[in-house]
Amino acid sequence: MERTSREIMAQEILLIEDDDTIRTALKYALEDAGYQTLEAESMEAVRRVSWKEVDLILLDLGLPDGHGLQFCDEVCRAAGPAVIIVTARDDEQEIICGLNTGADDYVTKPFKLGVLLSRIGAVLRRRKREETESMAVGDAIVCGPVTLYKSGTTATADGEQLQLTAGEYRLLEYLMENKNRTVTRAMILGALWDQQGNYVEDNALTVLMRRLREKLGPNGQQIIRTVRGIGYKAEDGYEK
Repeated sequence: MERTSREIMAQEILLIEDDDTIRTALKYALEDAGYQTLEAESMEAVRRVSWKEVDLILLDLGLPDGHGLQFCDEVCRAAGPAVIIVTARDDEQEIICGLNTGADDYVTKPFKLGVLLSRIGAVLRRRKREETESMAVGDAIVCGPVTLYKSGTTATADGEQLQLTAGEYRLLEYLMENKNRTVTRAMILGALWDQQGNYVEDNALTVLMRRLREKLGPNGQQIIRTVRGIGYKAEDGYEK
């Protein structure tokens, strides 16, 4: 079914989980919350559904016929749906790896259903806001060697196109809209994820900031300066 014909319908979630009990329970909970739900217990099953057409993917990492992170990378490279990793793997390096791959959020099992639904809602609201903003024509924002084009949701540094993920673009946009002003981590979390900033691990911002600075090039640390103990500042006139 084409997305244009679904816009007035409930948002659709693809649930990728190999545990039958967990998958069934989550399916009922999601549908009770008003979402349409597709199911897949393996990568083979994923290939049989139109995953590019859903609004969000809940992804278990430990699939019997493939590693979930590889699929997450595929989705992000294709600028596909939002991805929330839901897994029992709670090691810090696993979480960092998942976020580095481009997942919108990372939830570890066991989890409280209400928290998961809140995170799903926060991610979907953010995606909807991005779609709305991308249709509006806005002026370019310039901060030092970086230019951000809001109408096209693109950015350049020293004239070179930046290959940014959706999260990296949102972070850069927020910092540039507040250039030369110190913004706290709480302010950034609130602007990017949720009004209270309660639904994303603080470590996600650290990972996202590091990736963005790396893509800005050797002067990334100067373009986005750390204000120790407070937050960050995008500086228009930094010294090279």
